[in-house]
Amino acid sequence: MSRRTIPILVATVLAAIPGASAQAASPQVERGKYLVEIGGCTDCHTPGNFLGHPDMTRYLGGSDVGFAIPGHGVFVPPNLTPDKETGLGTWTEEQIVTAITTGERPDGRILVPSMPWRNYAHLTKSDALAMAAFLKSLPPTSHKVPGPFGPTDTLTGFVMSVQPAEVYSGLPPPPPPK
Repeated sequence: MSRRTIPILVATVLAAIPGASAQAASPQVERGKYLVEIGGCTDCHTPGNFLGHPDMTRYLGGSDVGFAIPGHGVFVPPNLTPDKETGLGTWTEEQIVTAITTGERPDGRILVPSMPWRNYAHLTKSDALAMAAFLKSLPPTSHKVPGPFGPTDTLTGFVMSVQPAEVYSGLPPPPPPK
């Protein structure tokens, strides 16, 4: 490398640093990512997670396993990415905060009991806004989850079910592995 090349190389590297730091997430988004991850959002809202193989290419893009709630039906955790058709892309950060902390969606529906919004109701406003900012910063993932399914609807996909022991004990045994 010649002496003339070194200053050009150094200038190129230094010029790239501000651009790289501009790409870094804001402290609010980083805080939101931390809270979303420790809050367990990825557990329910990332496909494959319940089956032991989370699909991180569709991180928070909606589950492929539903929760059965006796008397109410089956609900599949939705896409939390900012996709306008299948996710939270049309929701404002304030609407996301309201859903996280009160359980109420923009359309007035109340989130299913398996969504722990009652626990998240204790978040500070700044923490809830950080979570919303993080969700809005994700790359949009187009993934429409099935459902919701009413108690008499035909189900598709996998379903997690919590049942009293007497109901579970009365179920037929699963087929043997092939």
